[in-house]
Amino acid sequence: MSQNKLYVGNLPFSSTEDDIADAFSQHGTVNSINIVMDRETGRPRGFAFVEMGSDAEAQSVIQALDGRDFGGRSLKVNIAKPRENRGGGGGRRDRW
Repeated sequence: MSQNKLYVGNLPFSSTEDDIADAFSQHGTVNSINIVMDRETGRPRGFAFVEMGSDAEAQSVIQALDGRDFGGRSLKVNIAKPRENRGGGGGRRDRW
C-alpha cells in the first residue's frame, strides 16, 4: 500500500492550495491537494489531503513540517488513513 498520501491538520482556514503547494513542494513533488470543505457553509474545515510523488517524499514532508508553524498554527502532518465506511443514509426516519 502506498504511503504517499498525507493528512494535513490544523490548517489556518485562510489556507489556499497555493500556500500548501509552496510549503510541501520544497520537499518533493506534490501530485494533488484536496482541501476539505464544509458541506453546509462551503468554508474550509481546517484540514487537507496532500499526495506526494513518492513514499520517501511523503516521509520527508512529515519530518520537515509536522509540528511546524504554518500561518500561526502548528501543523499536524501524517500518513492518511484509509477512509472508514461510516454507514449510509443520514436520512431522517419518522416514527408513526
